[in-house]
Amino acid sequence: MARADECLPFTADLQAATTPDQAFQMLMDGNARFAAGTSLHCDLLAQAEATAAKQTPFACVLACIDSREAPELILDQQIGDIFVARVAGNVPTPEIIGSFEYATKVAGAKAILVVGHNHCGAIKGAVDKAVVGDNLTTLLNEIEPAITATPLTGERSSKNGAFVQAVAETNVRLGVVALLEKSPLLKSLVDAGQLKIVGGVYDLETHVVTLLA
Repeated sequence: MARADECLPFTADLQAATTPDQAFQMLMDGNARFAAGTSLHCDLLAQAEATAAKQTPFACVLACIDSREAPELILDQQIGDIFVARVAGNVPTPEIIGSFEYATKVAGAKAILVVGHNHCGAIKGAVDKAVVGDNLTTLLNEIEPAITATPLTGERSSKNGAFVQAVAETNVRLGVVALLEKSPLLKSLVDAGQLKIVGGVYDLETHVVTLLA
C-alpha cells in the first residue's frame, strides 16, 4: 500500500486499510530501498511531533540486538511505522510475545517479521555452548532446539559457517512457530486473516532481507 508521501506519519486510517500482505510488502520495499542506497530522508523531528499523541504502526519486527541490523534502518521505516523488539538471537521471550499481543490486538499492527541475520554472535555462542554469565547462558539455551533441528555436516563449531547460517534460519523458523504456539491470541488473529507472521534473514554483506518459506 503506497502512501502519497512516504514521509507522512502512518495514520489510523492507513493502518485500518492495510492488509497483512501489504504490510509485508511495505517492509520489503523499504529493505529494497536500503539495499539500493535510496533510503528515504525524512524530517524525523516533524514525524516525532506528528506521532507524539498517537501511534498506529503497521507492523512488528523481532530482531537480534546486533548493531548492524537496526530494523528501522535496514527496512527503511520511519518514526511511528513499526514496533520493534530486540534480543540476542531474536528469541521470542514471553515478554516479547506479550508485547506483540498488545501491538497487534490492541494497537492494530498487521504483520510480524522475525528477522535473524548471518554471522550472528548469539548463534555462534549457542553452537559453541559458550558460558559467559547465568543470564546469557539461559538465553543461549533457547537457541539449542534450532541447533538440534539442524542437520550437521562437519563439526559443531562457530567456525562451521554453513552450519551457523543453517541454524540461524532454523532459529527464525522456530521463532515464528513459537509465536503461534505460545500465543493463542496471535494465532487467532492469523487464522482470521488479520495478521501475518513471517520469518526472514538479513544478509550483512548484501543488505537484503530474504523471507523464509
